[in-house]
Amino acid sequence: MQVSFNWLKDYISIDLDPEELADLLTMAGIEVENVVKIGDGLDGVVVGQITAVNPHPKADKLSLCNVDTGSDTCSIVCGATNIKPGDKVPLAQIGTKLSSGITIKKAKIRGELSQGMLCSETELALGNDESGIMILPSNTKVGQLVAPALGLEDYILEVSLTPNRPDCQSIIGIARQVAAFTHQTVSLPTINIKEKGEDINQLTSVTIEDPDLCPRYSARIISQVTIGSSPFWMRRRLESCGIRSINNVVDATNYLLLEMGQPLHAFDLELLDQEKIVVKRSTPGESFTTLDGKERTLPEDAIMICDGSKPIALAGIMGGLNTEVSAKTTTILLESAYFTPAGILRTSKKMGIRTESSQRFEKGVDPHGVTVALNRAAQMIAELSGGEVNPGYIDNYPRPITPPPSINLSTRRTNAILGTNFTRDEIKQTLKDLSFTVHDSDEDQLTAIPPSYRVDIKESIDLIEEVAQLSGYDKITATLPPTPSYPEKEDKSLLLEKKAKDSLNQQGYHEIITFSFISPVELNCLNLPPQDHRLKTLKILNPLTEEQSIMRTTLIPGLLTTMKKNIYQKNLDLRLFEVGQVFLMQEKDKLPQEKKMLAALATGLYQEETWNREKRDIDFYDLKGCLENFLKELHITDYSFSPCSDSSLLHPFKALNLIINREIVGILGETHPQLLENFQLSQKAYLFEISLPPLLPHFSEHGKFHQLPKYPPVYRDIALVVDETISAQNVYDTICKFKNKFIEEIRIFDYYKGKSIPEGKKSLAYRLKYQAYDHTLTDIEVNALHEELAKTLYQQLGAEIRK
Repeated sequence: MQVSFNWLKDYISIDLDPEELADLLTMAGIEVENVVKIGDGLDGVVVGQITAVNPHPKADKLSLCNVDTGSDTCSIVCGATNIKPGDKVPLAQIGTKLSSGITIKKAKIRGELSQGMLCSETELALGNDESGIMILPSNTKVGQLVAPALGLEDYILEVSLTPNRPDCQSIIGIARQVAAFTHQTVSLPTINIKEKGEDINQLTSVTIEDPDLCPRYSARIISQVTIGSSPFWMRRRLESCGIRSINNVVDATNYLLLEMGQPLHAFDLELLDQEKIVVKRSTPGESFTTLDGKERTLPEDAIMICDGSKPIALAGIMGGLNTEVSAKTTTILLESAYFTPAGILRTSKKMGIRTESSQRFEKGVDPHGVTVALNRAAQMIAELSGGEVNPGYIDNYPRPITPPPSINLSTRRTNAILGTNFTRDEIKQTLKDLSFTVHDSDEDQLTAIPPSYRVDIKESIDLIEEVAQLSGYDKITATLPPTPSYPEKEDKSLLLEKKAKDSLNQQGYHEIITFSFISPVELNCLNLPPQDHRLKTLKILNPLTEEQSIMRTTLIPGLLTTMKKNIYQKNLDLRLFEVGQVFLMQEKDKLPQEKKMLAALATGLYQEETWNREKRDIDFYDLKGCLENFLKELHITDYSFSPCSDSSLLHPFKALNLIINREIVGILGETHPQLLENFQLSQKAYLFEISLPPLLPHFSEHGKFHQLPKYPPVYRDIALVVDETISAQNVYDTICKFKNKFIEEIRIFDYYKGKSIPEGKKSLAYRLKYQAYDHTLTDIEVNALHEELAKTLYQQLGAEIRK
């Protein structure tokens, strides 16, 4: 928002320079991003008065003007036709350099001496009117520099407002803030309407069919208006704040929008069918042409301003071309209304239109300032257009807005939160400076009622923020919160997450963070079966884009999308992981289940290629080893793997389930070729995704330790011939269940099929470590155990000792 420093001073006395004011506002929570000086480049341009206008003797379209500069009279050759003796005009004297880059010099034009140049608005960069010389007000002092004479020297404060401060979206709103911390009272404009003509109720009517979206609608009529350009001072103020001048009626509504923060709209009454207003919801699919000349299809539930037969405005956003104020307009119906913020925001987003008006309605205008702005605008339009304000006004208010709440505020709590030592009376005075109604409740408590324009104040913490802002954030001493003398125990789930990240980082994986919002297209690319619960997604009501319209149910799309972006940038060797929430839909009317997941992806080379190392791609076992190392870091030992052939995400013959306590907690394997094709990837990738909550009961920050053995271990190998249908995990599990305390370690070291192995069979070889902690194991003991184990494997799995 752009705020004119000079305009601000119309409502309050300011003894600060613009930079000081900007600092003060920023420290009070109203951030001023920049201060820009305007009105430069007019040095040497003075107010001159034309004393004579004579024809040029050698040019029909030129004239010779005698111009009084206050200290001298000079001769000017001029081609404009809108000047006459007595007019006061801007005169660029010899030596003046205009903003266009032109330097004024003494010259002879068609044989006649010209000692300067009379300037138009365009030549002075003060507006767009280049039809003739700029005529200055009659009370302007001759000889004075134009810039100070017209108040052109100004500073624009570029203010960045937070969404919770709609009250500051106006010049008066900013003035109220300045008044509060300078202990002044804002001087509001005087409204004095002279009514004349037929009563408004005889000319028009207002019907509100949907008070949920439009609780209040008021209107006035101004007759016998003459549409023309606005006076220079108004055009200058509007343009300095970023709004283009249109005509005297529309400019008045825009002026009030900037001054009071209340959007208004002017209709040509004669263009209204049946000369009435009806406020109602749109008909879906109906088309409507807005003031910018664009035909738009109306969404469902948009609030529309209609006449007796058709829409005439997109309420709170933009008017319609069919009732535009033009040079033919003679009677104005002026609208001032309150529209609910949610309704305007929803329609604005659906239609992709953001205007100065919609921005204010979206955040909330003062519901009790509707008629004040209406009357102020009606008076201004009448004065600028020579019109007459018809007696009375319509104020249709079927759904009164709830009065501001009465809020209790504790002095003790205020100081505890801010780290200050304000007294109750100091806090009371601060709130009074902000125009709050304040009463004492007891020695500690105050009761405050905010003014109607402070729609952001709802509870006591909002009042505490006001106290902090008005006191100045720079005046609140920094204090550290009290901390216990002993460290608090970290939450186990957070510790698990930290351990997970540390483990993967140590193994060369890089953490990524992707949006929780994904595209339905990405989810469909996973080829999940129709019954898969991950297809039941939570849709976002107001997504920023279609690509971010649903909440993710798996982390895998984020990994594959990141891989794709890196591959396009020729970054081919990747190890990525992400820890994040997924959102799984539950029964109707229940919030989605949020589950913390860990997913990792590896692709490309296992190690960077060098002269002394063979090139090798990452494979399935690299990823499986990463996961096993991760579980080892968490001191989780009671886990197993089983074949996973039913996942649409993974290759059917290169995929495993991770099982802990008989529950499948994750999957790992090679990415399914179809999945890679869907994401336009040609490079093999391996990934795993596991749920972290099931790991919590088994996770230990510290492992279990026992004393180092004093006695040497004994190693025995066992080679088994088993059916192809029996997995190595089955054999491993059977050995583990062979309840013998001396088997310390089991490792598979060989797998073989081929010559000497019968068809339908395979050979698996394991190395066993036998270890006793209280004596040295003898060969007799170990041989007996080994033979007993072989018998158990034969009995349970049909495993034969390979000869």
